[in-house]
Amino acid sequence: GPLIVANNMKGVKNYEVVKVSDQLLTGEVIELKGDLASIQVYEETSGISPGEPVYRTGSELSVELGPGLIGSIYDGIQRPLEDISKKTGNFIKRGIETSPLLRDKKWLFKPILKKGNKVKGGDIIGEVQETPLIVHKIMIPFKISEATIEEINEGSFTIDETVAELKLADDKAFNIKMSQIWPIREPRPVNKKLIPSEPLITGQRVIDTFFPITKGGAGCVPGPFGSGKTVVQHQISKWADADIIIFVGCGERGNEITDVLKEFPELEDPKTKRPLMERTILIANTSNMPVAAREASIYTGITIAEYFRDMGYNVALMADSTSRWAEALREISGRMEEMPGEEGYPAYLGSRTASFYERAGAVECKSSEKRKGSLTVIGTVSPPGGDLSEPVTQNTLRVSKIFWCLDRKLANARHFPAIDWLSSYSLYLENLLPYFKKNIGEDFAEIREEAMKILNQETELEEIIRLVGYEGLSDNDKLIMNTAKSIREDFLQQNAFDKIDTYTSLPDQYKRLKSIVAFNRKAQSLIGKGQTIEQILSLAEK
Repeated sequence: GPLIVANNMKGVKNYEVVKVSDQLLTGEVIELKGDLASIQVYEETSGISPGEPVYRTGSELSVELGPGLIGSIYDGIQRPLEDISKKTGNFIKRGIETSPLLRDKKWLFKPILKKGNKVKGGDIIGEVQETPLIVHKIMIPFKISEATIEEINEGSFTIDETVAELKLADDKAFNIKMSQIWPIREPRPVNKKLIPSEPLITGQRVIDTFFPITKGGAGCVPGPFGSGKTVVQHQISKWADADIIIFVGCGERGNEITDVLKEFPELEDPKTKRPLMERTILIANTSNMPVAAREASIYTGITIAEYFRDMGYNVALMADSTSRWAEALREISGRMEEMPGEEGYPAYLGSRTASFYERAGAVECKSSEKRKGSLTVIGTVSPPGGDLSEPVTQNTLRVSKIFWCLDRKLANARHFPAIDWLSSYSLYLENLLPYFKKNIGEDFAEIREEAMKILNQETELEEIIRLVGYEGLSDNDKLIMNTAKSIREDFLQQNAFDKIDTYTSLPDQYKRLKSIVAFNRKAQSLIGKGQTIEQILSLAEK
C-alpha cells in the first residue's frame, strides 16, 4: 500500500518530504522510531521492493504560491494536471515532476511602495493583474520582521526573477521574487481573528434566509448518497459572493470532478459576466488516485486559500468530501498499526478535523497596514447509510457552526436542495441580524421566525391528520398547512438547472417570503371574521 518503512533515517524530521526508490516517488515522513521512518507515499507503490533507496529533500510538503494559481487544476500535492497530461497522456506517470507555476511566463509587476519605505512580513509591495477579475498582491514573506526597500522595479518579470531588494535589520540583502513557498500543514499567521458579521450570499433561498453562513464561517453538509451534497457545493461555488473559489474534490468519483472541470470553464461570473474560472482554483484528487494524496489535498487547498485571504480577499473553500479524507487517515493509521478509535478511525480524527476547520475565519491580515480578509470553509460529509451519529459527522459538528442536513426523504420526493429545515441550524444568525436589519429589511428576522414557526406547526399537524384526516382540521389549521406548502414549494424548493430559479438575490428572497407570510396574516384575519378557508383559497386562485 502507500506505507513504506525506511531505515538509517536518523536526523530526518517529521513531515519531511522524501523521494522513494530510483523512480523518485514523492513521500512524506509521518512517524519516527529510532532510525526507522514511516513514509506515506503519494503515488502508486506497486513494484517497490525492500532494499531500495530513499532520498531526503530537507523540506516539508509545501505549496508554491504566486501568480498563475488562478484557473489552474492541480492534483492533491499541487501538480498541475494539464501539464501532466501533456507529458504522459491521460494517466499520471509515477515519479513525474512538474512545476506548480509557469516558470517562463512574464507578469507585469506594478510597485505600490517606493525605495526607502520600511516594510515587514505580510506587507504588499506591488500588484500583478493575474486575471481580468483578480489582482494578485505580491507580499513580503512572513519570516521578515523588519526591512527597508533598497530597490524596486516596475516591468515584466518571471516568478523566479527579483522584483525588489530589501535591506534587513542586520544589514543583509534579501531579494523579493513573485513566488513563495509555504508548508501545507502550518496555518499562515494573522494579526487577529475577527467576529464574522457579513453573510456569504449564495443565492440559495433555504441557505441565505433560513440557515445563513458568514464570510469567514465554517459549515458542514452531511447527507446520504444521492441527496445532492455535490450540487449544493457547486451552486455555492457558482453563485457565492466570494472573490475567489477553491474547490477540492477529495476522493470523489471521477465523473463528478469531470462535471466540474467541464462546467466551470463555461460558466459566467454573475457579477462581472466573465468566465468563472478567472476566480477559481480546482484541486482534483479522485477516488482512483493514490489514497495518501487525498489526505494532503485539503491542506493544499486551504493553504492556497489562506494565501489569497492574506491579500485581503474573501475566499470560499469547498471540500468534497471530508469523509473520503477521513477514510484516507483510517487507512494510513491501520497500516501503521496504531490503536484504532471509534469505527476504526484513528484516535486523533477529532483534533485533525478541528485543526482543518479552525483555519477558517474573518481576520485582520498580518501586515503593518490594517487589511481584512476572510476564509469560509464548507465541507461535505458522506456518512455510510446516512447515519449522522458516525464519527466524521460528529467531529465535524463539534467545530463547525453550520449544519445543513440533507434528507433522503426530501431528495426522493424531488425536493432540492434537500436541506431539512427541522434538523438544520446556523449559529451565525445572531451575528448577522444587524446586517439583515440594516441592508434587507427591519422585519427580516421576524418574517423568518414566523415562517419557521409555520413549518414546525405543519409537522405537528401532520400527526393529527394521520388520526382524523385533513377534513377534521379547523380552518386555521388548514391555513397553516396551505401556507407551509407554499413556503416549501415556492420558497425552499429551488431548481439548480433553471436559468432564473438557480439564483435569487437576498432582497428578492425577503420579498418572496414576506408576501407568503403577509398572505397568511391576512387570511388569518379573514377567518377570524367568519370567512372559510375554501373561500379564501378560491379568491387566491382568481
